[in-house]
Amino acid sequence: MPLVRAVGSLEDTCKLVVFTDGACEPKNPGGIPTYGFVIYRNGTKLAEGSGLAGVPFSKEATNNVAEYVGLTTALERVLSLGLQHCDIEVKSDSRLLVNQVRGEFVVKSRRLKPYHKKVKELLPSFRKVNFRWVPREENEEADALSKTAYLTAQRELRRLP
Repeated sequence: MPLVRAVGSLEDTCKLVVFTDGACEPKNPGGIPTYGFVIYRNGTKLAEGSGLAGVPFSKEATNNVAEYVGLTTALERVLSLGLQHCDIEVKSDSRLLVNQVRGEFVVKSRRLKPYHKKVKELLPSFRKVNFRWVPREENEEADALSKTAYLTAQRELRRLP
C-alpha cells in the first residue's frame, strides 16, 4: 500500500524567520551605510548576506536607508531561493522600519520614500509576511553582519588613492 501524505500537513509547513539590520558608521547621517541579514527556514540557517547600503559619506548615507536596503535585499534573496510560498516573519530592531512597513507610521522622509515603495512592491510576491520589532539583543547575528560589512568597507576605502 503506497504511503499517502496529506497536502498541507505539518511536513509541508515552511516557515522563514528573516533578521535584518542596518547601520551607518562612524556617524549618522553621512557615514558608511551597511546592512546585514540572516534567513532561517524551520530553525535552520539558510542564507545570510551583508554589504554596502549606499554611497559612503554621502547625504543619502543614513542608518534608516541601510535598514531598508537590508530588508529589500533579504526579501529579494527569499525570492531568488524560490521560497515566496513560505510564511515569513521579518524581525528588525528598527522601530521606524517595522512601523512604516506595517503602515502604522507615515513615511515622511523623501530619502526613505523610494525604499519604502520598493518594499511595498515586493510584498505581493509573498504568500504571507509579518513584521516584528525585536530588541537589539535578539538581532545580534544581523547586527554583527552589518558591523562586519562596515569594517570591510572601511578597509577598502583606506586602500583608495
